[in-house]
Amino acid sequence: MVAYEDDLRDAVDEIADAWRRELPGAPVDSIGVITRVWRIAHLLDADRRDTMQRLGMEISTRNLLATLRRAGAPYELAPSEIARRAGVSAGAVSQWVARAERDGWVARRRGEGDGRAVTVTLTDQGRERIDAVVGELLAHEATLVAGLEEGEVNQLAGLLRRLMAGLEGRSEGSP
Repeated sequence: MVAYEDDLRDAVDEIADAWRRELPGAPVDSIGVITRVWRIAHLLDADRRDTMQRLGMEISTRNLLATLRRAGAPYELAPSEIARRAGVSAGAVSQWVARAERDGWVARRRGEGDGRAVTVTLTDQGRERIDAVVGELLAHEATLVAGLEEGEVNQLAGLLRRLMAGLEGRSEGSP
């Protein structure tokens, strides 16, 4: 059995211990990271969905409006740039824009020279709505990490950044 910080043990520790026992010599240390990250991701996904439902906005709409808001004034981007920044397909952006335009939160503008070029702009109503939603969302999510000290939050963010960079940098088809 492995010693754990503060003698805190959870189901993931039990899984790792069982594999150490059943497959001696197998590299099981990753279980403590990967399984916890995977389980945390599921918990956070469910929490985000519940929170966004409570706030009355679809996650995809929040993604669109937040991407435009983070772009800074005048809060407009080409659909291809929205897709790149949000990490989704152009088709997804098209659907997001159609719904948000219907709700009055964004407007589409055709380019002056090339009528095919489109720019998506956050409306004043959309900016007010996303500011309110993100303010409430961030306040709620601060409570989710409140069990950690500020230095621990920063340390964890740095470690996760390194892990994510390594995973994103892996070539296709690697194990």
